[in-house]
This record gives sequence, structure tokens and C-alpha cells, in this order.
Amino acid sequence: MSPKEQNPPVDVEVEVDDDEPDEWDKRIFSTGCSVEQDTMNDCYFAKKDWRACQKEMEAFRECWKRNGNDQRTQTKDA
Repeated sequence: MSPKEQNPPVDVEVEVDDDEPDEWDKRIFSTGCSVEQDTMNDCYFAKKDWRACQKEMEAFRECWKRNGNDQRTQTKDA
């Protein structure tokens, strides 16, 4: 075997599986509405239309208010 065959190229990208929550995940978990947020995003991903996800959006909105996130983040209703 030649030396080139023994050593694979160094520039090959390796995807790292990181199970640690990142800053975004930590912020979502701190709202107490991560399940509702995931459900809402899954709906949009599947349907590609927010209008088709009204039920999921309302569940997230109710959770947001129930957990006092309006005061914590100073969110205002239009």
C-alpha cells in the first residue's frame, strides 16, 4: 500500500452529533412551551402554510401567556 492509500484525506467534513442544548434550545425550554413550539414548527414544516396551523399557533400562544412569558419578555398583543 502506498502512503496515500493509508491516510484518508484530512479535509473530509465530519458531522458532530452534539446532544447538548444550544442557546436557542435553552431559551425555548425556559419558556415552558417547548412542546407547543415544536408542534407548531412541525405543522409548518409539513404544510408550508401558517394558515393551516392555526390550532397549533393558538396552543403555543395560550401556553406562552399561561407561563407568564408576556411579562418576562415584554411581549405586547397587537
